[in-house]
Amino acid sequence: MSVLTREEAQTRAQIIDVERYTIALDLATGEETFASRTAIRFTARAATDTFVEIKPATLHSIALDGQPLDPALLDGNRYPLTGLTPGPHELRVDAAMNYSRTGEGMHRFTDPADGETYLYTQLFMEDVQRVFAAFDQPDLKSVFAIDVTAPEGWTVLGNGIAEHTGDGRWTIAPTPLISTYLVAVAAGPWHSVTTEHAGLPFGLHCRRSLAPYLDADADEILDITRACFDRYHEKFDEPYPFDSYDQAFVPEFNAGAMENPGLVTFRDDFVYRSAVTDTERQTRAMVVAHEMAHMWFGDLVTLSWWDDIWLNESFAEYMGYQTLTEATLPRALNSPQAGEPLFPDTWVEFGVSRKSWGYDADQRPSTHPVAPDPDAVPDTASALLNFDGISYAKGASALRQLVAWLGEKDFLAGINTHFARHKFANATLADFIDNLASATDRDVHAWAEQWLRTTGVDTLTADVHEPTAPTEAGQSWALAVEREGSRPHRIAVATFDHALNTQAGPGHLAPRDRFEIDVPGPGDGAPTIRPGRRPALVVLNDGDLTYAKIRLDTASWDTALTHLSAIPDALTRAVVWNAARDLVRDGELDPARYLTAARTHLPYESDLALVQGVLTFADGQIAARYVTPEARPAALATLTDLCRDLIRRTEDGSRPGLRLTAVRHFIDAATQPDTLQSWLTEGTVHGGPELDPELRWRILTRLAALGAADEKAIAAELAADPSATGREGAARCRAALPAAEAKAAAWQAMFSDDTLSNYLFTATAQGFWQPGQEELVRAYVPRFYPEATALAARRGPAIAEAAGRHAFPSYAIDAEALATGTAALDDPALIPALRRKLVDQLDDLRRALTVRTTAH
Repeated sequence: MSVLTREEAQTRAQIIDVERYTIALDLATGEETFASRTAIRFTARAATDTFVEIKPATLHSIALDGQPLDPALLDGNRYPLTGLTPGPHELRVDAAMNYSRTGEGMHRFTDPADGETYLYTQLFMEDVQRVFAAFDQPDLKSVFAIDVTAPEGWTVLGNGIAEHTGDGRWTIAPTPLISTYLVAVAAGPWHSVTTEHAGLPFGLHCRRSLAPYLDADADEILDITRACFDRYHEKFDEPYPFDSYDQAFVPEFNAGAMENPGLVTFRDDFVYRSAVTDTERQTRAMVVAHEMAHMWFGDLVTLSWWDDIWLNESFAEYMGYQTLTEATLPRALNSPQAGEPLFPDTWVEFGVSRKSWGYDADQRPSTHPVAPDPDAVPDTASALLNFDGISYAKGASALRQLVAWLGEKDFLAGINTHFARHKFANATLADFIDNLASATDRDVHAWAEQWLRTTGVDTLTADVHEPTAPTEAGQSWALAVEREGSRPHRIAVATFDHALNTQAGPGHLAPRDRFEIDVPGPGDGAPTIRPGRRPALVVLNDGDLTYAKIRLDTASWDTALTHLSAIPDALTRAVVWNAARDLVRDGELDPARYLTAARTHLPYESDLALVQGVLTFADGQIAARYVTPEARPAALATLTDLCRDLIRRTEDGSRPGLRLTAVRHFIDAATQPDTLQSWLTEGTVHGGPELDPELRWRILTRLAALGAADEKAIAAELAADPSATGREGAARCRAALPAAEAKAAAWQAMFSDDTLSNYLFTATAQGFWQPGQEELVRAYVPRFYPEATALAARRGPAIAEAAGRHAFPSYAIDAEALATGTAALDDPALIPALRRKLVDQLDDLRRALTVRTTAH
């Protein structure tokens, strides 16, 4: 199969215009393939040759302007169109297309809970070719008119309002001009919750087996949807550009969600069938807000080529968090919360989880600018690699810094100019920057060069000292900020003094002052002089408005370690926790000291996102990878003691989210099975909560890894929960068993069978590698590289990404494993998606080795 190059796309966009696709899909032809008939009306601007893309199971016929063409001329995924004359043409293509089990193209899923089948499309990048013939590039926008034939009793959803015309036939309203990758169809016996808002139909859809869980949360999801919709209309001059707004929660979805206009698809993990925390509900709300932002930025105005994917994702990431912070329940609801922000503290979660994703990605060899040079994205395979923490979190952080620098009024003025100039068309980075510049006197072009065209994370280090000469005002202190990097930063600095202990917990800090500075400073870079004695704690980047690693001065760090939970503002605490995380990752802070700080301060932490973020790093990185095998028991003991303390402190039921978080991490860190077995047998944690399916499978996975569960227990649990997530849980448990035959069976299923769906592959891979089982699976480490390479070549990018992310031998942390992996990068058979994941994983392995070496 050929990937599309930028040069080819530019050439094709110069020689043809595409007006309309008329597509007929028959989804009632069998379980392996479906029928796809496409008519494309297009115009050639001159006598020319070009090609159309399609990846069929069978190409039955193809005709140009009524003249049959030879199907045998299909070359991979390209059919040549030669000798085109200037003027209008119509291409007709009739094909049978394969259903997907990997979340690419037309994915087919049969729900084990009730035997019902569901189909949905994911056409991003190049996967439209798996569903219908297309001139597949984002700058050849067109109208799409789709008819679908589906089994009786099914509902069909699409980008526009779908009408059932009888006998299983559905007609979807033609779209405005959109790109090929944004076309969407979903079909099946959906359970739907519908309403109307602002004169438009709104809908929520999920599998029937999830109906009770969607119904339980439908009001919440719809309230969030309406609130974000209203807030975007306050920000944006352009009205919502499509005729309806459906949100479908679909099975085995590879991403978090996809911004198909009028039909956003979400992974159906967001239909919660087990207890979740308020932070997880906030995350779901943020994804709703993120995808809705794409209706304007991405769908109404679309990138011209994939080097500008950050324009889609960074904007939606920033706008999703910011809008969720601002969005309020309508006052018409007459509830006590009406008019209040739905989630006022979203930037704390961004700072402690999403932003760290960007920092990590930006320090690997695979880093790239937020806005890469066009030559760095020569084809679609290269573009696919840039969907990472840089295009999302770093780009959103850069935009947040831009808004702080420009002011929101000028920022939104520039955005609205962008929408007005390019609606239903395509735009580039240059267009975006020009439109922002039109609304301000500031040099946005220079800002873009410094922030969007560079790589790496700046480091800002505080130097706090007494001035060399006294000032007329008396006692004073000085702050100098050393910058390692090249970007300008506008940051806030917060200072704190020790105060009397007026609350429970380790110490108390009183805010003294907050001021803003530029880094580098103007003129000769002289330090900032502030009145009064030296503060006990000086925090750079208070409010987390810039993107940089922060280094506290020595005295401030000592204060932070002993008084972190006493810092009044959660976002300031997030900045300090991130600083500690960076120090551990850079080998400058012993992981044991981080765990001690967590043990000291998390019992007094009021922000749940911070608790979850710190525990996730402590458990998933420090205990699992950064400490040596000899030190792991002590690290796990610290974590279990901490979680036990949190469980004890929440016995009154006042903080169920904190209790649930503590229970989850207690399970993951447990080294003895007795307590877990007791909970599983009794069906409840002592004092609550009762065990729901998520907790039961979590416990059983840990028991399996500890050798305290067997196939009989796994089969019994699966019989009690025969759902899709139950099947995944059973696969995870079976792969986690510390037995040679269990590991062999899991390996065979992953790398030889080729029948696992994307989700079952991931679950099996997650179970296979377990900390503490290094000797048992040592022989599989060298096997991974050639077998993953062959697997990726057979099954494509989605499984390649899953193999690189989840099946990588993450806990084989030694020089031999690093050397084996590094040598494997020379294999020319590696497809780009897998190579990128391996480069990142090997760099993380190298970092883990460094941390172990430097820990003291």
